[in-house]
Amino acid sequence: VKEAGDIPLINLYGPTETTIQASFHQIEIEDRSCIPIGRAVSNTQLYIVNKQVEAQSIGVPGELYIGGTQLARGYLNQPDLTAEKFIDNPFGKGRLYRTGDLARWLSDGNIEFLGRIDHQIKVRGFRIEPGEIEHALETLGIDNAIVDAKDDNNSNKQLIAWTTENDPFEDNWSSIKSKLSNSLPDYMIPAAFVQMEKFPLTNNGKINRKA
Repeated sequence: VKEAGDIPLINLYGPTETTIQASFHQIEIEDRSCIPIGRAVSNTQLYIVNKQVEAQSIGVPGELYIGGTQLARGYLNQPDLTAEKFIDNPFGKGRLYRTGDLARWLSDGNIEFLGRIDHQIKVRGFRIEPGEIEHALETLGIDNAIVDAKDDNNSNKQLIAWTTENDPFEDNWSSIKSKLSNSLPDYMIPAAFVQMEKFPLTNNGKINRKA
């Protein structure tokens, strides 16, 4: 931002199903630890809801739903997928698109993107959204973390957190797990922490979670 001088830098968010642009945020110099996806553009409604499609409170992660005049009609020749992703708006008129994105409201009215809910994993019978754990780690100052489940030597799945930061190893991992327990249940606390020099990337530069 400093190098851009007086040139405004805008962070835009929106899936193809909502004609690309659904929210915006003009990046400020204080946006260091978190760059929000911002607020809804004109004629657009944004909702963050739980699994029962009930509105989430400020700071509570949930799935981002989008409504407005720019919504697509659906998927060509895919009525089942259209019915799954485009639903009647329980909060008002029209329809909503289920983005599959995990987000939360910030206290200033902006929205923070946390990840994808379709990265949901199952460990010991519990369905877990890694984005919630990654966000909890971020609140402890561990900004670069990826959480997933891997089989141990007995073929039991365990949560593992990968990071490119050194801070967790300067601290005590037992202490970090103790801090996480203040905001997460026991089954969502990673069993191990792995330090990496860098994350594997896909051809288009996104983190390759499968790798």
